[in-house]
Amino acid sequence: MGREEQIEEREVLDSIFPDEITDIDEKSYRITITPDVPQQNGEDVESRTNLFHELSATLLLTITYPPSYPDEPPMLDLSLPPNAPKFPHLDIATDRDHLLSSLTSTIEENLGMAMIFTLVTVLRENIESLILERVASIQAAKDRIAEEAEAQENAKFHGEKVTRESFLRWREGFRGEMAAIEEEEK
Repeated sequence: MGREEQIEEREVLDSIFPDEITDIDEKSYRITITPDVPQQNGEDVESRTNLFHELSATLLLTITYPPSYPDEPPMLDLSLPPNAPKFPHLDIATDRDHLLSSLTSTIEENLGMAMIFTLVTVLRENIESLILERVASIQAAKDRIAEEAEAQENAKFHGEKVTRESFLRWREGFRGEMAAIEEEEK
């Protein structure tokens, strides 16, 4: 019964992912995942360029059916295609385990049913979420730096509060400086 369900699911996946699916052997195949990171308003050119690279970059999810799938979870691996551009906000070497472990609850919920489409969808959402979180944290850091720079710039305009006493001290010092300059010129 397991092999028939595998073949049926594979045919359905072929119709859903006609250009994204590649066979490895009769029990293994790869699905190309392209994260869809929306462009945000007010981004500078560099950010838009980075997001464009992320949009054009892809990941490969390798799926291998065990003999008793779907009663047993599929074996999954996540990798980059050969010579693929690097994701600016996603490092597959460090994020692979986190992304694959994020599928554990989905796998447990779907045992006994065809689950690959659901896994691909959840994985894509998790990748997009991770990228957006990192973009947001980078933007927050840039905003903090800009706020600090603005605060330092504004601090130049906030000097000592002028009171009658401080003005008189300043005036006395200023007159002394001017007298010294006049003496030098003579």
